[in-house]
Amino acid sequence: MTKKIVVTGIGATTPLGGTLPDSWAALLAKESGISTIEHEWVARYELAIDFAGQVRVPAAEVLTRQETKRLDPSSQLALIAAREAWADAGSPEVVPERFLVDWATGIGGIWTLTDAMDTLREKGPRRVLPMTVPMLMPNGPAAAVSMDLGARAGARTVVSACASSTESIVNAYEHLQAGHADIVITGGAEAAIHPLPLAAFASMHALSSRIDDPATASRPYDVTRDGFVLGEGSAALVLETEEHALARGARIYAEVLGGGVTSDAFHITAPDPEGTGAARAVIEALSASGVAREQVVHINAHATSTPVGDIAEYHALKRVFGDHLPSIAVSATKASTGHLLGGAGALEAAFTVMALHTKTAPPTINTTEKDAEIDIDLVTEPRALPDGELVAISTSFGFGGHNAVIAFRSV
Repeated sequence: MTKKIVVTGIGATTPLGGTLPDSWAALLAKESGISTIEHEWVARYELAIDFAGQVRVPAAEVLTRQETKRLDPSSQLALIAAREAWADAGSPEVVPERFLVDWATGIGGIWTLTDAMDTLREKGPRRVLPMTVPMLMPNGPAAAVSMDLGARAGARTVVSACASSTESIVNAYEHLQAGHADIVITGGAEAAIHPLPLAAFASMHALSSRIDDPATASRPYDVTRDGFVLGEGSAALVLETEEHALARGARIYAEVLGGGVTSDAFHITAPDPEGTGAARAVIEALSASGVAREQVVHINAHATSTPVGDIAEYHALKRVFGDHLPSIAVSATKASTGHLLGGAGALEAAFTVMALHTKTAPPTINTTEKDAEIDIDLVTEPRALPDGELVAISTSFGFGGHNAVIAFRSV
């Protein structure tokens, strides 16, 4: 028998704010979280791109000194978001063996890895810190969250590029359906505003080059879009069975309807231009949810602001929704936050849940001349969603041809 799965807690630390409420308020206010990077290493490495979506509140202002020393920045951000989500859910009492973590990252502990390599090269092996491996491993954030909150049903990690944390949410839903846990905390984190990813993404011409105006650099679906803006941060959602949530008197934000995960098998970086794999992920999510395409009123789109990515996603959505697509309110929130890579899906899922909870679709900033080939209803000002039961989806697509989509319903 299919169980009803609900969202009872949300947390985030992002380029827009140090908490989910602050980030949501800034998003609705059409703020940009993109700014110039004020670190000496930008000049040292002569980086061509010197701006990104940096977290608004540094982790060191939230965590203890010991926590910042023993955790890679990716794990630090994960811990901040997870603690907020858990507190938001009411810090529920749960049998540890019935509490599971399903987390994600796209790159993992790159700061720890490269700093350790510098130490090895410059000072020798005896100076490499003993905590280096636990700090750099991609499952470090999941482990940190599980130990901090006492989750013993599992601490799972998904690494599927920019689809990672949406895939984790799909997995969390399936774990609950299968009876593996009563509560799952799921999400993603990324802390890759680092010289190496910036140089590498710039080398492949994936990043926007608008160094003269970073705040307007990310322009989803605009005719002048020229690449994404790298971002950092984390978001977490607490999922549980409705039965469990009602028994403890929890507040419910939205229902998780189901998800879809597919792969393109097309190219390591480029999406299938026809969007066939992405379309199958949307279809799978709707099928798992038991809803018709006409019921979808809102989409938080992947929309990275790349010339090929945005049009491929449009083709995918057009394949699925057909003539109904222009009736769906589409928001592209990476314009405000930058692209959090493995953390993007979790943050956009959180924004999707908030859109249903508040019945408000968030605005897309910076898009002033929409590509005529992309026939969508792009939300550019905060917009009231219709009354009644609403269905929304959040889409994520990543290098390697990874596609993940999650669907929610208002309560």
